[in-house]
Amino acid sequence: MDVHDKKTRSYNMSRICGKDTKPEEIVCKYLFSKGFRYRKNDKRLPGKPDIVLPKYKTVVFVNGCFWHKHEDCKYFVWPKSNPEFWKDKIERTVERDKEKIAELIASGWHVFVIWECQLKPVVRETTLQGLCKEIKCLYTVKDLHAEYQSSMGVIEWQGWLMKELPDDLQCSLSLDEKVEKERE
Repeated sequence: MDVHDKKTRSYNMSRICGKDTKPEEIVCKYLFSKGFRYRKNDKRLPGKPDIVLPKYKTVVFVNGCFWHKHEDCKYFVWPKSNPEFWKDKIERTVERDKEKIAELIASGWHVFVIWECQLKPVVRETTLQGLCKEIKCLYTVKDLHAEYQSSMGVIEWQGWLMKELPDDLQCSLSLDEKVEKERE
């Protein structure tokens, strides 16, 4: 590899944005249009989440399928040139993601990961509607829990929740499954 190739690769890598990407903007605009208020790239939280919804104690990471190694995704393919470099780089990113998500969960945050492929036009609306529903569901469950847990045991309360929570707020906590069904 000559000096010119290194400069070209370095220049191309420098053009990669770490924040304010198009997929992030799509999610932000949608959430804002639905009344959610958020902070972006909050440095005070582990992993500097792309979107932080403090009211809901929820964070959203909008991950690129290539950069964060989205398993079984057609948009993630190991590069053929310089494979050792890319394998190390991407594997470190995946490990760092797991560590930061674990730290957030241990701190009581709800974590959602939206993949770039889940924002393709054919499945975008399903993904974003599902995200909003899940966030609202978590918030509603938290409120119901605070209201009813004092008078019921936790196990009884969980049984009550399944009967009393409106159908449109039943939590699935699996956006991936919904998006997969839409793709088929």
